[in-house]
Amino acid sequence: MHNFKELVIWKKARELAKEIYLLCDGFPKTEMYGMSSQMKRAVISIPSNIAEGAGRTTDMEFCRFLDIATGSAFELETQLYLACDFGFISELSLQEIIPKIESLEKMIYTLKKTMN
Repeated sequence: MHNFKELVIWKKARELAKEIYLLCDGFPKTEMYGMSSQMKRAVISIPSNIAEGAGRTTDMEFCRFLDIATGSAFELETQLYLACDFGFISELSLQEIIPKIESLEKMIYTLKKTMN
């Protein structure tokens, strides 16, 4: 069992969640229950699965939850590209946030490698 509150990836995932929520505030109101809602669910899933996995008794179980967190990060990344395609966010905003997601994905991958 790991203390998720001490994990840098959990802290970074929380920071990312805040950024995405603020970014979604600028979406059209018609997207409140569409893309904005989906992006918020995906970004919340990342730190939530890291925390849930950290509470499991084996590293193998933890890795399964890290896989889910990674999948949510990839989902979020795709949604951000689509949001840019649809004109909901600027290319500049996209270029600022994508490296943060990619960094988090790499950190999760590195943590998983240390457990195998």
